[in-house]
Amino acid sequence: MSDKLVVEDLYKIFGPRPHRALELMEQGLDKDAIFARTGNTVGVREASFSIREGEVFVIMGLSGSGKSTMVRMFNRLIEPTAGHLYVNGEDITRMSRRQLIDLRRRDMSMVFQSFALLPHKTVIENASLGLDVSGFDRARQQERALQALEAVGLGAHANSYPDELSGGMQQRVGLARALATDPTILLMDEAFSALDPLIRTEMQDELMRLQEQRSRTVVFISHDLDEAMRIGDRIAIMQGGQVVQIGTPQEIVSNPANDYVRSFFYGVDVSQVYSAGDIARHDAMPLLQTGQADAAGARQQLGADGCAVLLDEGARFRGLVSARSLTDAADLDAARIDGIDTVEASTAMSDVLGRAAASDWPLVVVEDGRFIGTLSQRDLLQTLDRTHQ
Repeated sequence: MSDKLVVEDLYKIFGPRPHRALELMEQGLDKDAIFARTGNTVGVREASFSIREGEVFVIMGLSGSGKSTMVRMFNRLIEPTAGHLYVNGEDITRMSRRQLIDLRRRDMSMVFQSFALLPHKTVIENASLGLDVSGFDRARQQERALQALEAVGLGAHANSYPDELSGGMQQRVGLARALATDPTILLMDEAFSALDPLIRTEMQDELMRLQEQRSRTVVFISHDLDEAMRIGDRIAIMQGGQVVQIGTPQEIVSNPANDYVRSFFYGVDVSQVYSAGDIARHDAMPLLQTGQADAAGARQQLGADGCAVLLDEGARFRGLVSARSLTDAADLDAARIDGIDTVEASTAMSDVLGRAAASDWPLVVVEDGRFIGTLSQRDLLQTLDRTHQ
């Protein structure tokens, strides 16, 4: 997967003497000390990372951490003080105004927290605003806007007015307006935070559904941890204008970079973060291969109470055997234990808890039939306790 956006040593200083603030940063002063000395506010400092094509990349942090400033530099609604930002290999910090406008029309759309719909225009007219600015003729505007409205489930409301729609429906119009220009990059600044919790969840589902239909690079700003973990392929955590950690939800929960990140994720429901494949253990039981061991030899290897995983030559799971089941068995296949439960590696941990509790044996985790590992009740309990250690 190639990089769609690359951020390289990016800074934003608000105030009258930004270069003096940069000098003080090089001397090691923090955001508060710089403001006290110069009256400048550090919005973003020393940001360097890349965003992959087609991923949902969530930037989160407390209020004032710099996340909204960051996303607004991606399309230069806010001009960076220093550094570079590449889109498809082009440095947008060096683009002329005309080149930047072309980029916004061709590749980028933005969805804000405020719906920003024009009350005197119909839904389809609101959805076609970006197309109008881009110079599409009226017939093409109507066609593209209607396609976008259909994509977000509002085709039947094309001729309604904003005040006839619920808050969630109005935000869908805002999303349709962004999609109508068919951007490859979608910037979303706290787009769902003004919505009621149930409607917010519906909009998250809608975003994920749209990603399945047509994958775009989405940069999503949020202060909501549950939202970030639900929709984000990777999450960047910002603190005091700096990006302090980037990783998958699983990576950040397992290895928080500092106490600030740890406090964000403390008490998080890890059953919604990990999949069965994330926590399965490949070496918890001996592995036996059909055709390379006999029942008697396997029983001697396992001892009185042990059990083992039986695999074929392609490492595909064939079953579990135990010392007891191997007694008097003609071969390994005949010793396989009945009723062993297998789960796909992608299955959410929350969906295997009940199955593990009801099973007398560890769950066997597979990926398209290939053995990944085993998952015991003890493994699950240790994972559940991980964020409380």
